[in-house]
Amino acid sequence: MTMAHTDRKPGISWVVLLGAGLAVASALVLVAAPVGYRLGILPLRVALLTFLRWGVYGGIAAAVVSLIGLVMTLVRPREMRRGTALAAVSLLVGVVLVAVLARFRMGPPAPPIHDITTDTQNPPEYVAVLPLRANAPNTTVYGGDKIASQQREAYPDLQPLMLKVPPARAFERALATVRKMAWDLVGEDATAGRIEATDTTFWFGFKDDVVIRIRPADGGSRVDVRSLSRVGVGDVGTNAKRIRRFLDALAVE
Repeated sequence: MTMAHTDRKPGISWVVLLGAGLAVASALVLVAAPVGYRLGILPLRVALLTFLRWGVYGGIAAAVVSLIGLVMTLVRPREMRRGTALAAVSLLVGVVLVAVLARFRMGPPAPPIHDITTDTQNPPEYVAVLPLRANAPNTTVYGGDKIASQQREAYPDLQPLMLKVPPARAFERALATVRKMAWDLVGEDATAGRIEATDTTFWFGFKDDVVIRIRPADGGSRVDVRSLSRVGVGDVGTNAKRIRRFLDALAVE
């Protein structure tokens, strides 16, 4: 009698497979949040507070389970270490998913405001973008001292930019900088010294409007910038970062 002997390779640990499944599910949930909002399927609150939150929870779970699966696989004999690469990739995916969203919370907590300006006493006014904001939940009316005090505490570095060039030249430089920033130019008024543009965020496609005001000052020009979100109560520091990037680029233009 001849007996056939078949070598069976050990399977991948169920812990590793679970970690991989959690990583895939978390990635799909996180992608569904901005896609669903952009397509009008998900309300903003649901996309941000439900889908993103559970996507992060899933990413944490995926990382923890995959780490356990990786350790369990590595302690096996060499010939039984199937699933090592899968566990490592799942662990990496979980960490990346959490890190992508955690970066919005890095540094000091941002105040729950969405209207930032370098001149809190007399903020630049919007004109050309008003028709585009007709249905926007956030008004262009500045919130006054309450908003200004929160901004000064959170972003004390945001100040007007003083340029040693005439206003006409400062206007040209500001306009060129807007184009370099790849914002959508909405309006330009050289006589009034005002430039208006719209910046669209990458993930959710939020529309934030920017107005730049140039005035003569001390033999040169003073540049003030205001950045205002159309939706949302807080901006997690996005408008302040946008103003900083613009002023830094303009200073070296």
